[in-house]
Order: sequence, then structure tokens, then C-alpha cells
Amino acid sequence: MDKRLVVLTGLLVLSCFAFMTFDAVGSWDFLFPFRLRRLAALLLVGVCLATATVLFQTIAGNRILTPSIIGFDALYIMVLTSMVHTLGAAGFAAIPAPVMFAINLAGMTVLGMVLFGVLMIGAKSDMIKLVLTGIVMGILLRSLTDFLQRMIDPNEYQMVQAASFARFTHVDPGLLALTAVVSLPALVLVWRMRFRLDVLALGTEVSTGLGENPQRGQKQVLALVCVLVASATALAGPSGLFGLIVTALAYLVAPASRHAVILPTAALVACIVLVAGQTVMERVLDLSTPLPVVVEMLGGLVFLFLVLRRYIR
Repeated sequence: MDKRLVVLTGLLVLSCFAFMTFDAVGSWDFLFPFRLRRLAALLLVGVCLATATVLFQTIAGNRILTPSIIGFDALYIMVLTSMVHTLGAAGFAAIPAPVMFAINLAGMTVLGMVLFGVLMIGAKSDMIKLVLTGIVMGILLRSLTDFLQRMIDPNEYQMVQAASFARFTHVDPGLLALTAVVSLPALVLVWRMRFRLDVLALGTEVSTGLGENPQRGQKQVLALVCVLVASATALAGPSGLFGLIVTALAYLVAPASRHAVILPTAALVACIVLVAGQTVMERVLDLSTPLPVVVEMLGGLVFLFLVLRRYIR
């Protein structure tokens, strides 16, 4: 096993131990299952988002692209706003949590496949066109969302705003189980594709010459990306630029392009950032600000750094 993976695993274990035990006041009969559910959610969301971002960067051939930048988070908020606008606050709140999870998962997976498929086909391997088209699509989705939000009641608007950032303050055990049922098989399929991903990362012409069908492989990877991001978002909410941060750190830790190394590295880095960050925000700094708000700010700085790095050199 790679020494770097051993070190990251040790850091993750320490982060989990601190999350479970630090500032533990009260009965362990309540604290242990409560914190354990939140820890499981943090780990599951971190692995799903890190894996999805690595996959998306592989088929896009660019390490600054993420599903969030292309507009997936905007898609989630638009679906949520549309449901609140159509059903009203009372109708939206009356939907059982498993049904809401299924609606979010199915809606974002289908719409995400359409969105990413159109972008990938329209770009035709032109990364500048892909980025610009994705940004325009994200702006369009956000504009439609803003239009719907201006038409709803202020109380309903607050409900939408509360769901616009990922939160781990309370985790529904049923939703956590559903997310695991959906995402774990997808993660297994990703791991089985790790050698094919190495071939797909070489480009269309080279992968075709090596016997891989790049179009079929890209569609399969795209479906897995949509399922992983949709399930994580349906559980905790949109993640912003979290995937960009953890993959950038993962490639610094493990510069090798082999997916057998970069996939577990990115997953471990994501879990460490989420668990340690949530512990520091809640238990050390005693802040109620959602961790993704801080991640969004840092993600913007990382994105600018990655874009401008070649020009600085």
C-alpha cells in the first residue's frame, strides 16, 4: 500500500476520533448514535463528491472542471425552487423524506445526464467551448431560479435558501441508508473501471487505438457522475466547489495519473477536509456557519489559482 495512503488513512482516523469525542458533554446513549450518523454522512458525501469530480475531470481532460462549475448545483436549486413554487411550502413540507430523496435523485440524474451530454457533445473536445458553454448554462439556470424565487412567498424563499447549502447538523437515518444503497454500488462500479479510466484519460484517439470505445466509456462515466453527485446532494445539499479543492489537493499529494491511486487519495482527502473542518467549525471555533460557505470561498481562490498558474509561470 502506498505510504501516502497510509498517512492519509491515519489522519482520517484521528479526525474521526476527534469528531466523535471532542467536547462530548451529555449522555453517550444519545451522543454516540447522533454523532455516528453525522460522521457517516460526512464520509459518504466526501467519497461521492471526490470520486465524481475525479471522473468528470478524466472524461473532460481538464483538472479545473467540476460538475458544480458546469452547473449541477444550479440545477439542484432550480429543481428545489420549482417544487416549492408548484406545491407551496405546506405541500413541499408534507412530502415524505424518502419520496423527496427519490424525486431529487431521479430529477437531478436525468437532467444532469441531459445537461452534461449536451455540453460534451456540443464542445467536441474543445475545452474552452465546454467551459464557456457550462458557465452560460449555469447562469441560465440561476436566472430561471431567481425568477421563480421572486414569485414565491418570502417564507417559502427562506425554505429554499436554507436548503441551498450543504448542512450536516441533522442527518435522517433513512435518507442516509438510501444514499448508501444508491451510491455504494456506483462506487464499486467506479473502482472496477479504474484501469479503463486510465485509458480514457489518454484521449479519444489513443483510447480507441488501445481498444477502448471512448463514446461508450464517457457515457458510462457520465451516468456514474450524475448518480454520485445527485445522491450526495439529495442527502446534504449542494457542495459548491468542494470537489475542486479536494481533487487539487489529491493531485498535489499523489501526482501520479493512475486512478487506482488518485481515486482513494481524493476520497481520503475529501473525508479529512469534511470531518476535520466540521470539527473545527463546531467544537473549536463554536461557529454556526455551514462549512460549505467557507469551502465555497476557498474553492473560488483555488479555481483562480489553477486557472492563472500557467500564466504566473
